[in-house]
Amino acid sequence: MKISANLSLLFTEQPLIDRVLAARLAGFDGVEIQFPYELAAVRLKEALERAGLPLVLINLPAGDFMSGGAGLAGVPGRQAEFDAALDDALAYAAMTRPAHVNLLAGRLADGVTRAEALDVLAERLRQAAEAFAVLGIPVLCEAINPFDMPGYLVNTAEQLDELLRRVDHPNCLAQLDLYHMARQGLEIDACVRQLGGRIGHVQFADCPERGEPGSGETDFEAAFTALDAVGYAGWLGAEYHPGPQGTAASLAWLDAWKARP
Repeated sequence: MKISANLSLLFTEQPLIDRVLAARLAGFDGVEIQFPYELAAVRLKEALERAGLPLVLINLPAGDFMSGGAGLAGVPGRQAEFDAALDDALAYAAMTRPAHVNLLAGRLADGVTRAEALDVLAERLRQAAEAFAVLGIPVLCEAINPFDMPGYLVNTAEQLDELLRRVDHPNCLAQLDLYHMARQGLEIDACVRQLGGRIGHVQFADCPERGEPGSGETDFEAAFTALDAVGYAGWLGAEYHPGPQGTAASLAWLDAWKARP
């Protein structure tokens, strides 16, 4: 298994630039960062090279999304802001060369119907997929549970499948977060089958508290079996909250997962 550490949630005891080497020393194979833009792209590139780790995933800039707003991707009237965010992400990715870029669907904006938002989202996903195809970097979109994030536009694997079919671009794939599926009481194996060979990246945390594997109720072995059955051979991204004990104390699962074929 190739396992990446999400540095936005893990190793937060250290500055972001130092988390890359911390992930390497802990035994991770790569890193991902939700929004790395506080670091100059050249600084991150140098840190990755020093640690000998690939950058597996970053998100496109999402406007006001992380502060509770609707974001950019599904909001009519924010095309210019989205274009600027896309340009920023392209420039950053050209330097740091992430394996994937994730576009967050965002929340439903006030005064906008869900149908209108999904129309805009599909167009902007297609735009991003086309732009990043020049760099050979797939663009992903993910479903997020509505309990942790009320108003999010895409919640289930079925909804994500519908969106990908609308976008209909070979450079646009699914990011499947096992935690977000389990949090809704969905069967993970069914979600995997729904998305099948269009899964570009997988993230995980245990459910219900979004902690490390073994801290909750998720049947990860069943998830692995389902992923094997659809031929998924990509990365697994550890995107969980390690709790007050710190990241190092939460890694008892890592060696056994890395040893799995």
